[in-house]
Amino acid sequence: MGLTIGVVTETAPGERRVALVPEVLRKLLAADARVLVQAGAGVAARIPDAAFEGAELVPDAASVLEHADVLLKVQPLTINEVARLKFGATVVGFMQPHRQAEMIRALCDKDVTSLAMELVPRISRAQSMDALSSQAAVAGYKAVLQGAAALDKFMPMLTTAAGTIRPAQALIIGAGVAGLQAIATARRLGAVVEGFDVRSATKEQVESLGAKFVDTGVSAEGEGGYARELTPEEREQQQTALEEHIVKADLVITTAAVPGKPAPKIINRATVERMQPGAVIVDLGAESGGNCELTEAGETVQHGGVTIIGPVDLPATVARHASEMYARNLYNLLEPALKEGELQIDWEDEVFAGTVLTRDGEVQHESTRVALEGGQS
Repeated sequence: MGLTIGVVTETAPGERRVALVPEVLRKLLAADARVLVQAGAGVAARIPDAAFEGAELVPDAASVLEHADVLLKVQPLTINEVARLKFGATVVGFMQPHRQAEMIRALCDKDVTSLAMELVPRISRAQSMDALSSQAAVAGYKAVLQGAAALDKFMPMLTTAAGTIRPAQALIIGAGVAGLQAIATARRLGAVVEGFDVRSATKEQVESLGAKFVDTGVSAEGEGGYARELTPEEREQQQTALEEHIVKADLVITTAAVPGKPAPKIINRATVERMQPGAVIVDLGAESGGNCELTEAGETVQHGGVTIIGPVDLPATVARHASEMYARNLYNLLEPALKEGELQIDWEDEVFAGTVLTRDGEVQHESTRVALEGGQS
């Protein structure tokens, strides 16, 4: 029969991305795969059904789930989707393992092999598969546009007949992929930009984009390219030094995250109350609790003249390009295992070994397994 790859419409609220685009479809067909696509799966990303030439369009998700050997997803599966899945199938997508205990147990019960895109190792060979980075770049870009739209002033300096308008001051907290993209975007819009990260190694990257690096005297180099969690003393020192830059900024974008843990609190109420009226905070940590004490996920809060935006799933708001990047990530991950019309995963490969979440009816990812076992006791 050969390998059947399936794609369904994403049903999470506000999700507009799709896990397959025509460019990647052509590559899968060239690898002798049969591709099933739920009708309308790409419509929210402005990809009409007609663009999926060569795929078999089916009317509903059930028809895909029951026949797919490999299911490509953006958001984690619902319990109903898992129930419909073919026994022993493979699923590739974001799994949010620290939040989805019930789904993970259901995957094990159906002997589903799941590859979690957030677990892709951060090594050079896997950069083209790194969906966290590709989607973070989208979020960093869009965060600046949201912030600029909420400001009551121009971003660039303008010299006009009515006099000179000073450029906006932007501060980007966190210099990972999202932060660096935010810095680059704010610079393109003409703001004077400062960048900060607890990892001192990012100083050169921040400065290469034309921003000034804020040095607070705290360094928190962590494993895998992430920052480690700060001690209370370090957090206080960072807070004091950062506060003076935050209160002078017109636009503050926070991107700080610790994988699998609540977002670190960086901006407290007192700091917000010292900020200039009209200042804007865009908190990319909103979904995991917020970097600002006053952030509410999915809401825009006004506090003392300061606007605090807590966006969720920003990549979905740039659905076409976010889908293109994500679908390429999925293909680049799977491509080494697509052989002779079959999926042949080499579990000795460090990328697959690091990305696998469930396999052979068991949770393979150690920290997820420990968390699940702790939840059962």
